[in-house]
Amino acid sequence: MEEEQTVRVLLLITLLLSSSFAYFKILQELNLNDIDVPNFSEISDLAYNPKEHKLYMISDKGRLFIFRAYFDNKVHLKYLSQTPLKNKKGKKLKGKKRDSEGLVFAKNSLYASFERKLRVAKLLEDGRVVKKIKLPKALKKAKPRGSNKMLEALAYHPKYGFLTALEYAQKGRKKCSQQIFSTSGKTWNIELEKFKNCAITALEVMDKESILILERAYGGVFREFAVTLIKFNLKTKQKEILYQISTSKDDRVENYEGLSKVGKNRYLMISDDNDNPFANTKLIYFEAY
Repeated sequence: MEEEQTVRVLLLITLLLSSSFAYFKILQELNLNDIDVPNFSEISDLAYNPKEHKLYMISDKGRLFIFRAYFDNKVHLKYLSQTPLKNKKGKKLKGKKRDSEGLVFAKNSLYASFERKLRVAKLLEDGRVVKKIKLPKALKKAKPRGSNKMLEALAYHPKYGFLTALEYAQKGRKKCSQQIFSTSGKTWNIELEKFKNCAITALEVMDKESILILERAYGGVFREFAVTLIKFNLKTKQKEILYQISTSKDDRVENYEGLSKVGKNRYLMISDDNDNPFANTKLIYFEAY
């Protein structure tokens, strides 16, 4: 009898230890409008170099900002420099070519994704875009809903390579039925939350099995505006909602477009102020697993 009870207890402990659960906690919120940095607006993504403690931010206007950054229970930032994005010869990018949206630090280098002129490319600290990454066939064949609705998100996975997604679901799919593409050729389907104009604005790798997906849904001036953080398992294809905020419950919702992992289970999320004096560039430092 005692042996049976022991076995039951051991089984229960095993089940508890093996079961996964989602965790999310905001550690700090900062309004970066308060920092004195020229040209600092429309930040679309950020990336962190842990060896050099450098935090990179990229803007829709084709500018790269560099900060010294340290993280404990708070964020410690010091502005270092900025530069416009350029071609290999050092000529400043203009028009459609400069619409930088995604950013990731991988393989000891920076990489950026662009909208309007669809591409992923290596980016040097001096702002030069020097090498295009070969995109998977499925992404090349995809039919975006518009020229300004393409590659907002970029991440890097050690097994699958670069991960990206069209901002909005491609033509022929339901509006919240999205795909994540990898340079290894593998794709994943995911159903976003059913908000008006649901879109993927950022991706980040959590671990070997899971990624973070930042969903933004902007329905217009008088419609609900929502932001959702989704944990998505690449193997089981299951999703969990870690965080969600919408104007139906809170009027402080910002246009979040960027994600970056900065330490074990520690992340940053940043908003794009759209160069609007009434909007904020807000940085959220959070813990999640």
